[in-house]
Amino acid sequence: MPIKKVIAAALLAASVLSGPLAPSLAQARELPDFSRIVEAEGRAVVNISTKSTVREAVSDLPEEFAGDPFFEFFRRFSPPRLRERQENSLGSGFIVSKDGYVLTNAHVVARADEITVRLTDKRDYPAKLIGSDARTDVALLKIEAGNLPTVRMGNANDLKVGEWVLAIGSPFGFENTVTSGIVSAKNRQLPDENFVPFIQTDAAVNPGNSGGPLFNLKGEVVGINSQIYSRSGGFMGISFAIPIDVAMNVAEQLKTRGRVSRGKIGVAIQELNKELATSFGLPRATGALVNAVEPGGPADKAGLKAGDILLRVDGQPVESSADLPRLIGTSQPGKAVSLDIWRNRAQRSISVVPVELKDEDPRLSERQYRGKQQEDPRAQKLNQIGLVLYELNPQQLAQLGVKYGLLVRQASGAAARAGLTNGDVIVGIGGEALAGVAQFRAAIENAKKGDTLALQVRRRGATLFLPLTKD
Repeated sequence: MPIKKVIAAALLAASVLSGPLAPSLAQARELPDFSRIVEAEGRAVVNISTKSTVREAVSDLPEEFAGDPFFEFFRRFSPPRLRERQENSLGSGFIVSKDGYVLTNAHVVARADEITVRLTDKRDYPAKLIGSDARTDVALLKIEAGNLPTVRMGNANDLKVGEWVLAIGSPFGFENTVTSGIVSAKNRQLPDENFVPFIQTDAAVNPGNSGGPLFNLKGEVVGINSQIYSRSGGFMGISFAIPIDVAMNVAEQLKTRGRVSRGKIGVAIQELNKELATSFGLPRATGALVNAVEPGGPADKAGLKAGDILLRVDGQPVESSADLPRLIGTSQPGKAVSLDIWRNRAQRSISVVPVELKDEDPRLSERQYRGKQQEDPRAQKLNQIGLVLYELNPQQLAQLGVKYGLLVRQASGAAARAGLTNGDVIVGIGGEALAGVAQFRAAIENAKKGDTLALQVRRRGATLFLPLTKD
């Protein structure tokens, strides 16, 4: 190439690089460098591993003969045996105090018999579960160690959509993995959640990241990575974190009382659309429309009526109906809260005293998206042992040849560890035949922690006893 053409090409390239599209040093400096955050805060992120014993009923009859009349006959009258197997799971967490308190997700440690916390320096500690709250998916652990590195807490309310965030955890068991992204949205309400205004991010979060911290660019924890939206089980660009202020409020209650107390006012609500808002004379479609009031409940005593629209709770706006359970839930039972309501095309204020919301949410550990199930009024729930039961009708009792029985429809916690499974029928306790659900409830409630009760169970035409130990 002639020297003149070479010089011309060089001048053209220089002019392009110096043009409006050329990356400047100032722009390069604006790109985030997460290394200092990882160096300063990563030591407080821990790996959490759990072990649990699962008991399941198995049959010794060969399944290849299924369908044969003799196979069906022997399967009906041959009681299955119980087989134990060990389940291991992995998750993440972070240290919030120098004396060994660790925050993680409740689903990470659900049903765990053993919990081990591993620090970044490879030290392992057995952990004690201080308490967990399924509604917010927060659990508090304690390890016996001192002078531990801790994270710094930030304010999730100060986050802005589009802001950079950083996640540290153990996806698929790869410890201390760092991923980054931006805040995609705030105050997300998920289909089966009412008490958490989730932070949505596009930071890569995968199984094993659960319970790990979400940092802002100041190196402060602003959330706990909790859930993903996925059709494949892996990362698809939509992750959800629990705001750290919500998590710390739960952790403090677990630390001081061992459980979480929430308020309830006794109303049924629905979303307010534009057409409904117009019909009530409300300028904007914001708030929660009351469609029923529990007779004798706090709202009824305060004078709330069907057709009222709740606009604010103690000055905090109710933008949609999904906001109300969270705002009322964080109120202290027995302490009056102020409600701004819309009634008869005018705004007014009333005072209501919430009562405590009883635990009605014995959630299982897997937390991928599930459709919200409607409550069945026939279900008998014994949350303290992890059972959901149904009373058998006369036809079912006659078919089984028993006078009374409780059908197991869900077993978790102590009930699952005892070997109870869906389809079992509890017909006796402690050698006595059951005559009613009240008898069964009384036996469970009167048992002390650590007591073992012998449950008489009918399973596939056979009767067996299962030892239930109350937690």
